[in-house]
Amino acid sequence: MVFKFRMMSDESDAFVRDYEVMYDATLLDLHHFICAELGYDEGGMTSFFTSNDEWERLREFTLEDMGEVSEDAALPMDSVTLGQILHKKRDRLIYLFDMFGNRAYYLELTGAVEAEEGVEYPRTTNANGAPSDQYDPTVIPDDGGSIFDDAMGDFYDFEGDDAYDDDFF
Repeated sequence: MVFKFRMMSDESDAFVRDYEVMYDATLLDLHHFICAELGYDEGGMTSFFTSNDEWERLREFTLEDMGEVSEDAALPMDSVTLGQILHKKRDRLIYLFDMFGNRAYYLELTGAVEAEEGVEYPRTTNANGAPSDQYDPTVIPDDGGSIFDDAMGDFYDFEGDDAYDDDFF
């Protein structure tokens, strides 16, 4: 089984990534893949969080084992697979890539499909917009504008029809 994800950023309206990842991949596998795909260093302090529908952080999964022993203690990324924490379409993850700046990407499970024979997973199926700078939140990605602006571009050019009469009476 392959999970399909959409990843977005609150720092850039143009940034979006669609990923396909095997359901039995660990969160650490996903971390490595995201870092490689975005050109990030893997050594920073990062965490995944499960999330509710309002993108509020729930359970934390850390890069390093924190050694805490309690029911709600953070678990290490390498001990948890995607299939263990994601169970239905629209389940969400938050990927905190800048712990000190509290900067994150937001992943939503958009579907699950059978793996295609001969295809290597994980893989990126859609990439739009530049990623945020990993370490400097003041660097604005040169992403060419909003996806919404691109989609609405034809409508912005519409000047109307002067011969059209709004009066119905």
